[in-house]
Amino acid sequence: MIKHASVGKNCILGPYARIRSNSTIDNNSQVGNFVEIKNSTIGKSCRINHMAFLGDSTLENNVTIGAGVITCNHDSHSTQKTYIESGSFIGSNVNLVAPIKILKNSTIGSGSTITKNTPSNQLTVARSEQISIDGWKG
Repeated sequence: MIKHASVGKNCILGPYARIRSNSTIDNNSQVGNFVEIKNSTIGKSCRINHMAFLGDSTLENNVTIGAGVITCNHDSHSTQKTYIESGSFIGSNVNLVAPIKILKNSTIGSGSTITKNTPSNQLTVARSEQISIDGWKG
């Protein structure tokens, strides 16, 4: 569903993609199945894989968004912005807690929750340590 938004040439929108008001998707970009985009600008040749949510975000050109990525854009009082610069790769199941800026050619490791701006040309990973609790009875 596309509502009060624009989609450029040669774009591919997957089934059940929802493109909400004030969103723009530039040429040659792909939006996967069950993706929701709200009040966002998507640059040229971006790939947004299935089950992602991008709210109040700007993606420059050639950005890849992995499956299950969300921008955590509301802080219970107001919406905050996410900005992702060109050439960045966001791995699957990443939470980007706005306000945040992902600099050029950044790579974010899958499963990370990112709360601070990231440097360009580097891998950023933020995961909790996995523990197993012996004798756990749920």
